[in-house]
Amino acid sequence: MIAPYTAVHYNTCMSGSEIKTTDMTSGSITGLLIRFSIPLLAGNLFQQLYNTVDSIVVGNYVGKEALAAIGSTTSLINTLVGFFLGLSAGASVVISQYFGAHDLSSLRKTVHTMTAGTFILGVIFTITGIVCSPFMLRLMATPDDVISDATVYLRIYFEGVLALMIYNTGAGILRAVGDSKRPLYFLVVSSLLNVGLDLLFVVKFHWGIAGAAYATIIAEAVSACMVLFVLMHTQECYKLKISELKINRDILCKIIAVGLPAGIQQAVTSFSNVFVQAYINSFGSSCMAGWASYGKIDQFAILPMQSLSLASTTFVGQNYGAQNMKRVKRGINISLILSISITGLLAVPLVVFAGQLVSMFNRETDVLYYGVFFLRISSPFYVLCCINQIYAGALRGLGDAAVPMGIMIGSFVVFRQIYLFTVTHLTSSFYPVSVAYPVGWIVCSAVMLVHYRRYMKRFP
Repeated sequence: MIAPYTAVHYNTCMSGSEIKTTDMTSGSITGLLIRFSIPLLAGNLFQQLYNTVDSIVVGNYVGKEALAAIGSTTSLINTLVGFFLGLSAGASVVISQYFGAHDLSSLRKTVHTMTAGTFILGVIFTITGIVCSPFMLRLMATPDDVISDATVYLRIYFEGVLALMIYNTGAGILRAVGDSKRPLYFLVVSSLLNVGLDLLFVVKFHWGIAGAAYATIIAEAVSACMVLFVLMHTQECYKLKISELKINRDILCKIIAVGLPAGIQQAVTSFSNVFVQAYINSFGSSCMAGWASYGKIDQFAILPMQSLSLASTTFVGQNYGAQNMKRVKRGINISLILSISITGLLAVPLVVFAGQLVSMFNRETDVLYYGVFFLRISSPFYVLCCINQIYAGALRGLGDAAVPMGIMIGSFVVFRQIYLFTVTHLTSSFYPVSVAYPVGWIVCSAVMLVHYRRYMKRFP
């Protein structure tokens, strides 16, 4: 258990002329969650613009094969990056708990341990991604008319993956202490840069899919530089100093205890999507392009619940560190209500305007047919994701990461793969494959709800 805070510790964190942190242990819960979530939502929105703009530009100016190529790389990218983001989430939980308890010495050690670890993992992921890209694409049974472009895009993307990791580490540090605004500002700048570079490299210079990939990694490098600049020049308690960059064994163990289960869960879930993609690939490039279009829209649709999940993790972590469980429970309930309400409202225009949304990526008849079908069949089930996302985020804030990991892996990987294997051996139609995601969401939310209620009984 983290020790209760003291006023002396708290004041040392507020030495700067302008306080950038947010203490979520007092004040209106709804107001805090909304104010903290809005920059997160906007930040996640701009972060999704990276690959989405790539897809829109490539799909309209290069062709459906190039659009399918970008879509086929998504699950591969998310496998390695998702593992790191899980570890980063673990560090954010530890930082938010220390911030809530105002244990600033341990907070600083966590900041420097995670930053040092990011550089090490970044080098490993870069080499792994570049070397293994062709093998992973062949594992997915990527069609011959797509695999060449997919290999080019994936290798260039992994050349810049360290910058993506640095940004997410720095942004996680800032969010853990309640600063969700500056990560947003960095993403706005880099996203606009990415749009401009996409148009320049693809439309003007005709570099094709390689131009889209280079635009992405350059923009990510800019965001990484901005977040490092802030961390190294701030006067707050989380200031980053090169001389203090080292791995603290005790802190690393705490990060791993929370982050490793989350990392494994995200990596394994993303890797399972590689096999889902393989099933989609068997229906040809038009289906792949339609699936890619749906996937980009899907990433935007789930942003409100993901942002509220991140907010609830920080909120729960800080209040758990301050030993205020009554406030923790209220915060979780409010997060769930907000998430379900916003997501439910968002699902309506996704169904009504599915055709217009998919046509932004490609206007070929077959591509539109598949994309619209995937979007309309999945959208009504988004509200179910709110349950597993909010409760998983809250449980991580309490330090319980292993069981949510097991539930999500069991639902999104084991159950989903059994389902896909079964239906594809019973029929050659793509319709049963199209509901693989909603079926997994239903199972995950049901099991997560049961675990959450049992776990919270230990806090009367």
